[in-house]
Amino acid sequence: LAPPDGLASFRSFLRSEFSEENAEFWVACEDYKKTKSPVKMAEKAKKIYEEFIQTEAPKEVNIDHFTKAVTMRNLLEPSPTSFDMAQKRIFALMEKDSLPRFVRSEFYHELIK
Repeated sequence: LAPPDGLASFRSFLRSEFSEENAEFWVACEDYKKTKSPVKMAEKAKKIYEEFIQTEAPKEVNIDHFTKAVTMRNLLEPSPTSFDMAQKRIFALMEKDSLPRFVRSEFYHELIK
């Protein structure tokens, strides 16, 4: 997910499968971790929660109830690690599910040309 071209191609693939929210969440978490200001961190945490975590969020990611509960508890006092558990779950989901399909897709074959 690090090279910009690879991430863009993977996101296009996920969009074609209606699961782009996973990559968007991962990117949002990476950006969140770089935030230094506690005020900005709290603002970003709220936005990520509302967009990806809360029940029926516009881009709700598929995490289990335990992970959601831990994440919600972490957000009482936002820190750079607040979303770590949820981000790891989504990364694992993409790694085991979406990535193998991506590697077999035209998106990937175009990328490596």
